[in-house]
Amino acid sequence: MISKTTIDKVYETARVEEVIGEFVQLKKSGSNFKGLSPFSDERSPSFMVSPVKQIWKDFSSGKGGNVVAFLMEHEHFTYPEAIKYLAKKYNIEIEETLQTDEEKEKTNERESMYLVSDYAQKYFSEILWEREQGKAIGLSYFKERGFTDDTIKKFDLGYCLDQWDGFTKTALGKGYQLDFLEKTGLTIVKEDPGNPDNKKTFDRFKGRVLFPIHSMSGRVLGFGGRILTSDKKAAKYVNSPESDIYHKSKVLYGIYLAKQAIAKEDNCFLVEGYTDVIQLHQRGIHNVVASSGTALTSDQIRLVNRLTNNITVLFDGDAAGLRASLRGIDLILEQGMNVKVCTFPAGDDPDSFAKNNEYEDVVEYLQNNSKDFIQFKASLLVSEAANDPIKRADTVRDIVHSISKIPDRIKKEIYIQECAQIMNISEAVLFNTLAQIGKKDTADSQKMAKQQQQSFNVVKNEPQQQKLDVQYELERKIIEILLLYGTLEEEFEDLVLKENEKGDLELEPESLGAKVFQKIFLDLQDDEIELANEGFRNIYYKLIEEMNGKENFSITSFMAGLDQGLASEISSILMEEEKYTLHQWERKEIFPKEKKVGVSQLVSETILTLRCYLIKKRIGSLQENTMNNMAENTETLEEIMNYIQLNVLLNKKLNRVFS
Repeated sequence: MISKTTIDKVYETARVEEVIGEFVQLKKSGSNFKGLSPFSDERSPSFMVSPVKQIWKDFSSGKGGNVVAFLMEHEHFTYPEAIKYLAKKYNIEIEETLQTDEEKEKTNERESMYLVSDYAQKYFSEILWEREQGKAIGLSYFKERGFTDDTIKKFDLGYCLDQWDGFTKTALGKGYQLDFLEKTGLTIVKEDPGNPDNKKTFDRFKGRVLFPIHSMSGRVLGFGGRILTSDKKAAKYVNSPESDIYHKSKVLYGIYLAKQAIAKEDNCFLVEGYTDVIQLHQRGIHNVVASSGTALTSDQIRLVNRLTNNITVLFDGDAAGLRASLRGIDLILEQGMNVKVCTFPAGDDPDSFAKNNEYEDVVEYLQNNSKDFIQFKASLLVSEAANDPIKRADTVRDIVHSISKIPDRIKKEIYIQECAQIMNISEAVLFNTLAQIGKKDTADSQKMAKQQQQSFNVVKNEPQQQKLDVQYELERKIIEILLLYGTLEEEFEDLVLKENEKGDLELEPESLGAKVFQKIFLDLQDDEIELANEGFRNIYYKLIEEMNGKENFSITSFMAGLDQGLASEISSILMEEEKYTLHQWERKEIFPKEKKVGVSQLVSETILTLRCYLIKKRIGSLQENTMNNMAENTETLEEIMNYIQLNVLLNKKLNRVFS
């Protein structure tokens, strides 16, 4: 287990905006940062990070918390993994205590798969550098490709011995379970039909050089293996199969090493293969990733969209099926991103071009030859159409169809104007075609929705307005006040119930100086009020204990001691007010009042409102008892009248009319 000293140091040192900034492109928004949600598909920022409070909140998915919670949500880290990741990032030495057998058993299946994958990467790298076969075959291949020692080590490249089960036997000997070797796809297991207990094992990547595939945080998810022999029966490339930790449609090769450069350059170069990424990176172009030979997917595009809104797709000079690859461009446009395309001279691909040219030449070529998608698509399709009017009409329709994918109306109009000039056709015709495509898409969507409705035989219910849970909202407000202002010293106007000269009850104000948390605690204790919501109740008592026991209260250290559920709830409460900054009210000349103004009044009104609500609830309960038990009517009615009188006084204090 990681020592508490290490955990405390990690929380004190780690900066939430720095850590999240490696995964999400953040832009300054007042005292906070905002960006696109990494947990949902969106085009308008709803993800907020508060450097002051050291928390984050994603308003689209409802998730939130501290820096550790983000890593656990985004990277699926366990709590210890998140702490270790941050310790490594900030060069903090990790002090650990010995784990018990019971704690070891708690390691979940996903973690076991990560551990197996990490071991495999280290094993394959060791084979490449230490074994004769690895050096003679694997290392020689990488050197022939022009990769330096530093590059090979940076990308964790490796080699699997040309043996049927060399890796599997070694892994089993180290204590790794066959079940996880099979689930990660590193080992292929086949049962003997005649004897089910007799299982044969084979290394999936036997005799192949290996390209580990990392997550955005650097964890090994899977491998790509290239065969070096001319065996026609064997596939040139073999990838790890889909597993709980590896989904190829959601991963981009090189994203771990490219993420910071992508955000810094505000552009991402997208290539097809592993060696394209490595060669460009070695040449100094670091903002490059690959779809790893798979067709580009929406999930992969969203991965880039968190870091930048600009993608430049790099195609081989003589790439087969170039026209089919244009589908990927339409997918990028659908995400509202800006797309450019760059092709290399005939006979070259990103790998060979980067290998044979200096950094300055590569940069200059990419700058001068990156075309806007519409220019590229038009020139490609026009050359195919030649002088055939039918093909030319299809080409125009194809380009307009791509433009229809763009969500931004202004961009659409600009591209239509550009297309009209390139294709020498009137804008009116193109706008008309665009409208027809839009109508067709809408009709298709409505038709599909209707079919789904019929197939599910949906029974429509009258929409019911959700009832506001007053007590929940008031208790949430109490927690918010404690978190924001709990340790502030304020002057409060306390209300004392006294009889006047006529014998009537009146609430007389008395001045009281106290800290906000003390005032709230004493008021709730005097009225014997306990928060009904279990989550709020737990947070409340922890806050009171922390504020009462420590001279300097810190939200960051307080949240570090909570489980992730409570930490997430607190971040939601604290960031609620930040949600409204997403609307940029200042630009509309609307200036909301600062909450900090009138803290004592806010506290008093919240407690009074909760009292009134609970009194009203009690009156209702007593009235119900009266109807059920007529014998005790007089006593109960007297109690009801006392509560009504008190409620009138409280509402009067709140300047409310009580009926």
